[in-house]
Amino acid sequence: MKKKSKKVKLKKIKKKKLIKPLKKQIFSQKSSSDDEKIVIKKVKKQPTEKRIYNINDHVVYPKHGVGKIMSIEKAVIGDIDIHFYKVFIDKDKLTLTIPINQQSNLRPIASINQINKCVSILKSKPKIKRTMWSRRSQEYEQKINSGKIYELAEVVKDLNKNSNAIAEQSYSERQLFEKAYDRLQSEFEAVLKIPPEESRKKMDKALGRNQNIEAE
Repeated sequence: MKKKSKKVKLKKIKKKKLIKPLKKQIFSQKSSSDDEKIVIKKVKKQPTEKRIYNINDHVVYPKHGVGKIMSIEKAVIGDIDIHFYKVFIDKDKLTLTIPINQQSNLRPIASINQINKCVSILKSKPKIKRTMWSRRSQEYEQKINSGKIYELAEVVKDLNKNSNAIAEQSYSERQLFEKAYDRLQSEFEAVLKIPPEESRKKMDKALGRNQNIEAE
Protein backbone atom coordinates (compact mmCIF):
# COMPACT_ATOMS: atom_id res chain seq x y z
CA MET A 1 0.00 0.00 0.00
CA LYS A 2 2.84 2.35 0.76
CA LYS A 3 4.28 1.91 -2.74
CA LYS A 4 1.02 2.96 -4.41
CA SER A 5 0.78 6.16 -2.39
CA LYS A 6 4.27 7.20 -3.50
CA LYS A 7 3.36 6.77 -7.17
CA VAL A 8 0.26 8.91 -6.74
CA LYS A 9 2.27 11.69 -5.11
CA LEU A 10 4.83 11.66 -7.94
CA LYS A 11 2.08 12.03 -10.55
CA LYS A 12 0.62 15.02 -8.69
CA ILE A 13 4.01 16.74 -8.55
CA LYS A 14 4.60 16.24 -12.25
CA LYS A 15 1.22 17.74 -13.12
CA LYS A 16 1.94 20.82 -11.01
CA LYS A 17 5.30 21.36 -12.72
CA LEU A 18 3.72 21.16 -16.16
CA ILE A 19 0.94 23.62 -15.37
CA LYS A 20 3.21 26.48 -14.22
CA PRO A 21 5.30 26.93 -17.39
CA LEU A 22 2.16 26.76 -19.53
CA LYS A 23 0.75 29.74 -17.65
CA LYS A 24 3.97 31.66 -18.27
CA GLN A 25 3.84 30.90 -21.98
CA ILE A 26 0.26 32.13 -22.26
CA PHE A 27 1.15 35.32 -20.40
CA SER A 28 4.21 35.96 -22.60
CA GLN A 29 2.14 35.45 -25.75
CA LYS A 30 -0.40 37.99 -24.54
CA SER A 31 2.28 40.52 -23.66
CA SER A 32 4.02 40.11 -27.04
CA SER A 33 0.75 40.58 -28.90
CA ASP A 34 0.07 43.70 -26.81
CA ASP A 35 3.50 45.06 -27.78
CA GLU A 36 2.79 44.52 -31.47
CA LYS A 37 -0.46 46.46 -31.17
CA ILE A 38 1.33 49.39 -29.53
CA VAL A 39 4.01 49.57 -32.27
CA ILE A 40 1.48 50.02 -35.10
CA LYS A 41 1.01 53.75 -35.61
CA LYS A 42 -0.16 56.00 -38.43
CA VAL A 43 2.58 57.96 -40.16
CA LYS A 44 1.74 61.64 -39.90
CA LYS A 45 5.07 63.27 -40.74
CA GLN A 46 7.51 62.67 -43.52
CA PRO A 47 10.77 61.04 -42.29
CA THR A 48 13.74 63.35 -42.87
CA GLU A 49 17.44 62.87 -43.36
CA LYS A 50 20.05 64.53 -41.14
CA ARG A 51 21.22 67.32 -43.46
CA ILE A 52 18.98 70.36 -43.82
CA TYR A 53 19.62 72.94 -46.54
CA ASN A 54 18.49 76.55 -46.39
CA ILE A 55 17.09 78.94 -48.97
CA ASN A 56 19.81 80.35 -51.29
CA ASP A 57 22.15 77.42 -50.56
CA HIS A 58 23.95 76.00 -53.58
CA VAL A 59 23.64 72.24 -54.04
CA VAL A 60 24.61 69.71 -56.71
CA TYR A 61 22.04 67.43 -58.31
CA PRO A 62 24.01 64.64 -60.10
CA LYS A 63 22.05 64.62 -63.37
CA HIS A 64 21.86 68.41 -63.76
CA GLY A 65 24.78 69.95 -61.88
CA VAL A 66 24.83 73.01 -59.63
CA GLY A 67 21.52 74.46 -58.51
CA LYS A 68 20.21 76.95 -55.97
CA ILE A 69 17.49 76.31 -53.38
CA MET A 70 14.82 78.90 -54.10
CA SER A 71 12.26 77.82 -51.49
CA ILE A 72 11.27 75.11 -49.00
CA GLU A 73 7.59 74.23 -49.42
CA LYS A 74 5.02 71.90 -47.88
CA ALA A 75 2.16 69.86 -49.28
CA VAL A 76 -0.30 67.42 -47.68
CA ILE A 77 -0.70 64.10 -49.49
CA GLY A 78 -3.00 61.54 -47.84
CA ASP A 79 -2.67 62.85 -44.25
CA ILE A 80 1.13 63.06 -44.63
CA ASP A 81 2.98 66.37 -44.56
CA ILE A 82 5.52 66.40 -47.40
CA HIS A 83 8.32 68.98 -47.27
CA PHE A 84 10.36 69.57 -50.40
CA TYR A 85 13.00 71.84 -51.92
CA LYS A 86 12.53 73.91 -55.04
CA VAL A 87 15.94 73.85 -56.74
CA PHE A 88 16.67 76.07 -59.74
CA ILE A 89 19.31 74.82 -62.22
CA ASP A 90 20.56 77.96 -63.96
CA LYS A 91 22.41 76.19 -66.82
CA ASP A 92 19.30 74.27 -67.91
CA LYS A 93 16.77 76.93 -66.81
CA LEU A 94 15.02 74.15 -64.92
CA THR A 95 13.28 74.00 -61.52
CA LEU A 96 13.39 70.67 -59.66
CA THR A 97 11.03 69.59 -56.87
CA ILE A 98 12.97 67.35 -54.48
CA PRO A 99 11.34 65.84 -51.33
CA ILE A 100 13.47 66.41 -48.23
CA ASN A 101 13.45 62.71 -47.38
CA GLN A 102 15.00 61.99 -50.80
CA GLN A 103 17.82 64.47 -50.48
CA SER A 104 20.41 61.69 -50.85
CA ASN A 105 20.31 62.79 -54.52
CA LEU A 106 21.71 66.15 -53.44
CA ARG A 107 25.14 67.05 -52.16
CA PRO A 108 26.54 70.35 -50.90
CA ILE A 109 28.90 72.20 -53.25
CA ALA A 110 32.59 71.42 -52.92
CA SER A 111 34.96 73.06 -50.45
CA ILE A 112 37.88 75.27 -51.54
CA ASN A 113 40.27 72.39 -50.78
CA GLN A 114 38.28 70.15 -53.13
CA ILE A 115 38.42 72.81 -55.86
CA ASN A 116 42.20 73.00 -55.44
CA LYS A 117 42.38 69.21 -55.77
CA CYS A 118 40.35 69.50 -59.01
CA VAL A 119 42.88 72.03 -60.33
CA SER A 120 45.69 69.54 -59.68
CA ILE A 121 43.67 66.83 -61.49
CA LEU A 122 43.23 69.14 -64.51
CA LYS A 123 46.99 69.74 -64.57
CA SER A 124 47.82 66.01 -64.63
CA LYS A 125 48.27 63.93 -67.79
CA PRO A 126 45.12 62.47 -69.38
CA LYS A 127 44.50 58.73 -69.15
CA ILE A 128 43.61 57.43 -72.57
CA LYS A 129 42.28 53.90 -72.71
CA ARG A 130 42.58 51.82 -75.88
CA THR A 131 39.05 50.44 -75.58
CA MET A 132 36.28 51.20 -78.08
CA TRP A 133 34.83 54.71 -77.93
CA SER A 134 31.30 53.41 -77.30
CA ARG A 135 32.48 51.81 -74.07
CA ARG A 136 34.58 54.79 -73.00
CA SER A 137 31.74 57.21 -73.70
CA GLN A 138 29.48 55.24 -71.34
CA GLU A 139 32.13 55.42 -68.61
CA TYR A 140 32.49 59.18 -69.12
CA GLU A 141 28.70 59.63 -69.00
CA GLN A 142 28.51 57.68 -65.73
CA LYS A 143 31.25 59.82 -64.21
CA ILE A 144 29.51 63.04 -65.28
CA ASN A 145 26.18 61.93 -63.78
CA SER A 146 27.75 60.52 -60.59
CA GLY A 147 27.75 63.98 -58.99
CA LYS A 148 31.33 63.44 -57.77
CA ILE A 149 33.47 66.47 -58.49
CA TYR A 150 36.77 64.56 -58.82
CA GLU A 151 35.29 62.25 -61.45
CA LEU A 152 33.95 65.28 -63.29
CA ALA A 153 37.45 66.81 -63.31
CA GLU A 154 38.89 63.54 -64.64
CA VAL A 155 36.49 63.58 -67.62
CA VAL A 156 37.44 67.19 -68.44
CA LYS A 157 41.13 66.33 -68.20
CA ASP A 158 40.87 63.14 -70.31
CA LEU A 159 38.81 64.79 -73.08
CA ASN A 160 40.74 68.04 -73.17
CA LYS A 161 41.46 68.88 -76.82
CA ASN A 162 44.76 70.58 -76.09
CA SER A 163 46.44 67.34 -74.96
CA ASN A 164 48.98 65.64 -77.23
CA ALA A 165 47.09 62.34 -77.09
CA ILE A 166 43.92 63.79 -78.62
CA ALA A 167 44.70 65.82 -81.73
CA GLU A 168 41.10 65.95 -82.89
CA GLN A 169 37.74 65.26 -81.30
CA SER A 170 34.63 63.65 -82.69
CA TYR A 171 31.26 65.32 -82.24
CA SER A 172 30.30 62.97 -79.36
CA GLU A 173 33.66 63.55 -77.63
CA ARG A 174 33.17 67.30 -77.91
CA GLN A 175 29.66 67.04 -76.47
CA LEU A 176 30.81 65.06 -73.43
CA PHE A 177 33.74 67.42 -72.88
CA GLU A 178 31.52 70.51 -72.95
CA LYS A 179 28.96 68.90 -70.64
CA ALA A 180 31.62 68.00 -68.05
CA TYR A 181 33.43 71.35 -68.51
CA ASP A 182 30.23 73.42 -67.98
CA ARG A 183 29.26 71.51 -64.83
CA LEU A 184 32.73 71.81 -63.33
CA GLN A 185 32.90 75.50 -64.23
CA SER A 186 29.54 76.22 -62.56
CA GLU A 187 30.81 74.64 -59.34
CA PHE A 188 34.05 76.68 -59.53
CA GLU A 189 31.87 79.81 -59.80
CA ALA A 190 29.64 78.87 -56.85
CA VAL A 191 32.49 77.87 -54.53
CA LEU A 192 35.00 80.61 -55.38
CA LYS A 193 32.25 83.22 -55.92
CA ILE A 194 33.79 84.46 -59.17
CA PRO A 195 32.23 85.38 -62.56
CA PRO A 196 32.17 82.87 -65.44
CA GLU A 197 35.13 84.52 -67.24
CA GLU A 198 37.45 84.10 -64.25
CA SER A 199 36.41 80.51 -63.57
CA ARG A 200 37.00 79.66 -67.25
CA LYS A 201 40.47 81.27 -67.17
CA LYS A 202 41.38 79.32 -64.03
CA MET A 203 40.32 75.99 -65.57
CA ASP A 204 41.90 76.69 -68.97
CA LYS A 205 45.19 77.62 -67.33
CA ALA A 206 45.23 74.30 -65.47
CA LEU A 207 44.34 72.41 -68.68
CA GLY A 208 46.93 74.28 -70.75
CA ARG A 209 44.29 75.47 -73.19
CA ASN A 210 45.32 78.46 -75.34
CA GLN A 211 43.36 81.29 -76.94
CA ASN A 212 43.44 79.72 -80.40
CA ILE A 213 41.46 76.72 -79.11
CA GLU A 214 38.98 79.01 -77.34
CA ALA A 215 38.34 80.82 -80.63
CA GLU A 216 37.40 77.60 -82.51
